[in-house]
Amino acid sequence: MFTPEQARFLLHWYAVGESGTWKYRNGVLQRLKGWGKDPLAAVMAAVEMVGPCRFSGEFAGPNDYRGVPEGQPIGKPHPNAWVQIAAVSQDQTKNTMKLFPSLFTKEAVEHFNLDLGKTVIYANKGAQTIEAVTSSPRALEGGRPTFAIANETHHWLANNEGHEMWDVFERNATKADSEAGAARVLAITNAYMPGEDSVAERQREAMERVWAGDAYDFGLLYDSLEAPPEAPLSAEAAPAVVEAIRGDSVWLNTDLIVKSILDGTNPPSRSRRFWYNQIVANEDSWLAPYEWDALADTELELPERAHIALFFDGSKSDDNTGLVACEIESGDVFKMGLWIPQGKERPVDRDAVDAVVNQIHKKYRVVGFFADPGTGEDETGERYWDRYIDQWSNKYGDKYMVHPVQSGMKKHSVMWPMTGNMRQEEFTHAVERTYADIMARNFRHDGDRKLRQHVLNAKRRPNDWGISIGKRHRRAKEKIDLAVCMVGARMVRRLVLSSKEWGKRTTGKGRVIVLR
Repeated sequence: MFTPEQARFLLHWYAVGESGTWKYRNGVLQRLKGWGKDPLAAVMAAVEMVGPCRFSGEFAGPNDYRGVPEGQPIGKPHPNAWVQIAAVSQDQTKNTMKLFPSLFTKEAVEHFNLDLGKTVIYANKGAQTIEAVTSSPRALEGGRPTFAIANETHHWLANNEGHEMWDVFERNATKADSEAGAARVLAITNAYMPGEDSVAERQREAMERVWAGDAYDFGLLYDSLEAPPEAPLSAEAAPAVVEAIRGDSVWLNTDLIVKSILDGTNPPSRSRRFWYNQIVANEDSWLAPYEWDALADTELELPERAHIALFFDGSKSDDNTGLVACEIESGDVFKMGLWIPQGKERPVDRDAVDAVVNQIHKKYRVVGFFADPGTGEDETGERYWDRYIDQWSNKYGDKYMVHPVQSGMKKHSVMWPMTGNMRQEEFTHAVERTYADIMARNFRHDGDRKLRQHVLNAKRRPNDWGISIGKRHRRAKEKIDLAVCMVGARMVRRLVLSSKEWGKRTTGKGRVIVLR
């Protein structure tokens, strides 16, 4: 028996137009932990294998013998159904596959001639199939499933081939069973961890662009029941919030969940994700997604000949190399470049980066440019970026209004290595000012996806001078280079606004520049 909440979802999922085509081509079901996503998905898989899951071309007439209301579409089974239940690990597929023996009655097993295996279920002598798959994306490429369930897509990441898995399933479903666009993929997930760039996060971001009117509605059914951001994790509020968010899943014990929420050993962010079904960052995250997204403007453009500050964060083969600009007048930030090395054998192409830097100087008026060379070395034993940073300084340095303050080395117009206490203190103060500006919504950004990812990857790192930012740990794969560049560009802009050269430029023109 379906709960009303489950039935509502199914009615939307199987909705068709007058021509019989699906209203939704793919779907996401996001609910709190324990809601019953796997059992519902298992029932849907069974229906897709042997049940009336496709439009027959017939609409019910008056007094239909099947009890279907007049005018409603009539379903029919798929004669060669191929249902796949996919996950990035075998344990995830077990959550769904182990449910089938209890779902089918003895009569159903006999009627459909079912063979119930642990990873494959056959019906009608193999004409119809349900299979669990965790194979590599290459092995799955070219399959033609008629329905696929993507299990726990908040765990589908780049480093476990989750992105490639999703791409393969989406392509296979698009080309397979093309009659009425019948093949579809349903993702079931808990609230994802922002900044991990999971498939669940990508789908949510794509849907939010549709909701905002910034993207074409591509037919994704997104069904999620979430607590509002201001819902407190208190003994007084939690019971009512949990009861609301659990929906019709009355088998969830509210008292036990509330005790888990109030347990001081459980981080609040985890309780919000698992029990409030909220998209929230970890306690040590520098920013929450909604805080950064509030500053986004995807139509924001950097005018030609605008006065800008640049910050460059260089790397050879470990981290990314990034370049971000900050417009002096507005304080708005723009991603100008991101270069990702392909291992030690294929480091970042310095000439390609140099070409972008030169193009930026031709198109805009750069009045300040700081660059951190990183620690990698080239074949001569010199730091990988030193020669190029020297070239930029010699070529453009005379035009800049501010220059890095050097300590124990010759004056340089661009070089700003982030080492030593003086640099760390300066950058920490820049992080804190940038954070305050974000909270006050004092600037905008261009909504770049990679910049967003790096900002959300950044973690709070207390030091002797305040709160700075850093990676999750030294060898973490989640990059933050563009976040460093964004803070650095805002720092250089602030130095420009405080400089005598900028003051001379604005004297007598009746203009006021707010330092923020």
